[in-house]
Amino acid sequence: MSRTLHDQTLALAGLFQAASLVQQVAHKGTCDEESMETSLRSLFATDPASTLDVYGGELSDIQEGLKALSTSLAQQSRSQDVETLRYVLNLVQLESKLKNSPDILDVIGSRIEQARHTASHFGYNHSNLIGNLASIYTDTISTFRLRIQVSGNPQVLQQDENAAKVRALLLAGIRSAVLWRQCGGRRWQLIFSRKKVINHARELLR
Repeated sequence: MSRTLHDQTLALAGLFQAASLVQQVAHKGTCDEESMETSLRSLFATDPASTLDVYGGELSDIQEGLKALSTSLAQQSRSQDVETLRYVLNLVQLESKLKNSPDILDVIGSRIEQARHTASHFGYNHSNLIGNLASIYTDTISTFRLRIQVSGNPQVLQQDENAAKVRALLLAGIRSAVLWRQCGGRRWQLIFSRKKVINHARELLR
């Protein structure tokens, strides 16, 4: 996978997109369906020709992530920006633990392959697939000591459908965190190279 600033920014946008959608679902019970489809579809992109191909091959597919990246990373003046950034940092931390757990990685990989049939049969936003992906997250990532505490409306999060969407999107966030690391992304860059990443994300939004 290419290790340029461009590719790192695309992977980071995928990560911010998943985190932003988690934030929206947790508070409102809804999010942009097309953006969610892009995030969930990325889980099945196991042999992409390029970084952008993981997200469907069009910049328009990760507009939501590029916007979230360029605002959440830049200012954190709104509560949703703070929450989104917290999810991103937690997902990066979880991914670093996951890469040292080959057994769990194997389980995730094989169960995503099993879910591919469901995705092709029902579509990426169908409740059957979302429930399937949520159970993968629960059985694997949720077993780590580090847990992501999702903030939101308790009445919204108590609904099984919304809880499943949150977990499926967190799994998609892990996928983007893996991609970001493969592209040379490192946690220190979110501090020391932040301006470069934000500026490039804004260029891609133009």
